[in-house]
Amino acid sequence: MRNLFLVLVTVISLPTAVMAQTATGFGIKGGLNYNANGDYFESINDNAKNPDRNVGYHIGLFGKIGNQVYFKPELVYTSTKSDYDNDDFKMQKIDAPLLVGLKVLGPVSVFGGPSLQYILDTEFDGIAINDVESDFSVGLNFGIALNLNKLGIDLRYERGFSDNEATFLGNNGINTSRLDTRPDQLILSLSLIL
Repeated sequence: MRNLFLVLVTVISLPTAVMAQTATGFGIKGGLNYNANGDYFESINDNAKNPDRNVGYHIGLFGKIGNQVYFKPELVYTSTKSDYDNDDFKMQKIDAPLLVGLKVLGPVSVFGGPSLQYILDTEFDGIAINDVESDFSVGLNFGIALNLNKLGIDLRYERGFSDNEATFLGNNGINTSRLDTRPDQLILSLSLIL
């Protein structure tokens, strides 16, 4: 699975590097994520704990081909955190959104597309979690952007498509707990075309 992700990153990075020289834009971006992952299930009583949303961050690169209708691949490092009754779930991942956009009114555009996600690290209440079903998953991004010359700002919603649970032993070493790692977040980004 790791090799598949590296191939996908290469497929996204090469056109982005070419765009830096021949297309409408290449740049950097960063911003804040307002995040919550899925429910946490303790096997003792199998009651679900819903997460409290928390703020994370992201930083990355993007390319852009086209003007009225455009293709915008991105490669972004993301750090998120969700709270479950004073227990923190932290996740670091690489996101590769493949967005298609349309200018709708002057500098305002709408966009959407799949987001390829590779989980680098997860931690729940100070314990590293190695038993995530799949390090690679797919989600959906859609949102609205405002572009003024080289500066841009966008607001998007991201949601994971498929279940991707982390499983680990409880405090007593016997009972197994599950945590849904799918992202459910609002993302605010500031971008600069170089």
